[in-house]
Amino acid sequence: MPVDFLTTEQTESYGRFTGEPDELQLARYFHLDEADKEFIGKSRGDHNRLGIALQIGCVRFLGTFLTDMNHIPSGVRHFTARQLGIRDITVLAEYGQRENTRREHAALIRQHYQYREFAWPWTFRLTRLLYTRSWISNERPGLLFDLATGWLMQHRIILPGATTLTRLISEVREKATLRLWNKLALIPSAEQRSQLEMLLGPTDCSRLSLLESLKKGPVTIS
Repeated sequence: MPVDFLTTEQTESYGRFTGEPDELQLARYFHLDEADKEFIGKSRGDHNRLGIALQIGCVRFLGTFLTDMNHIPSGVRHFTARQLGIRDITVLAEYGQRENTRREHAALIRQHYQYREFAWPWTFRLTRLLYTRSWISNERPGLLFDLATGWLMQHRIILPGATTLTRLISEVREKATLRLWNKLALIPSAEQRSQLEMLLGPTDCSRLSLLESLKKGPVTIS
């Protein structure tokens, strides 16, 4: 089955900002409570404190961490900085210079907030969910992609690459379809299967099947 079923909107919004979050989204995903600030305060320097705070908000809102802090909208940066009492957000440029720091912060956030990688047993649980939905409702792959993304974020699973997820969905739908055809094949009796084979197989005098010949209808000779 095809794996390139995502819409342009789905591709562009997966694990990325597509614009400035609204006030409700800022309050829900980027608000820092006292426990957050205590965790953030363990980092030295305004650039590190602002950087790790933004990564916390990103993983909550996007389901993943960002490697390029320039992709974070200005409103998000200012909203986060105000909560930390940081007036100069240009310090963030210093945070982006060290890749090791970003990796270390991502690991600290995963551990502290209990985020998990997309691995066993979560891959199995998501596969089971997708298979059940494919079997009982035959939903479009794009809807299954949105379902999977929401499920992963709800369970604090770091989003895998989009290709990984689309490939999984295609494989699951293919298995569900194969199971359906196998079950349908068991419905006809032996006599009915024999009649179907006669109807679908080529006739002695033509390469066409009997069904194809019947579709053409009678030929009138004038």
